[in-house]
Amino acid sequence: MANIKGGRAARKRDRQNAKANKRNSAVKSRLHSAHKKLFKNADAGKTDEAAKELIDFVSGLDKAVKKGIITKNTANRKKSRAQLRLNKALAAAKAAPAAEAAK
Repeated sequence: MANIKGGRAARKRDRQNAKANKRNSAVKSRLHSAHKKLFKNADAGKTDEAAKELIDFVSGLDKAVKKGIITKNTANRKKSRAQLRLNKALAAAKAAPAAEAAK
């Protein structure tokens, strides 16, 4: 607990901030892990797994926005970039068999 000048209310606010910080850190950590899994699967060409991870990632972002942990614009930017990465992986997976057939 921080050394805060003030009375009982200041100490209570400090406790509340510590609790919220812990909760917000846990949510952000889960989002970061889901983001890494999604991009790892997309880059490896595992598009079906990446599509499932995208659903979980987007759901987590929406929940974080609802709880006020991240802003709406940040969530929309992350969703857009994740979808672009998945689309790029899907296009690469589609083009790979066509390229092999042409040989």
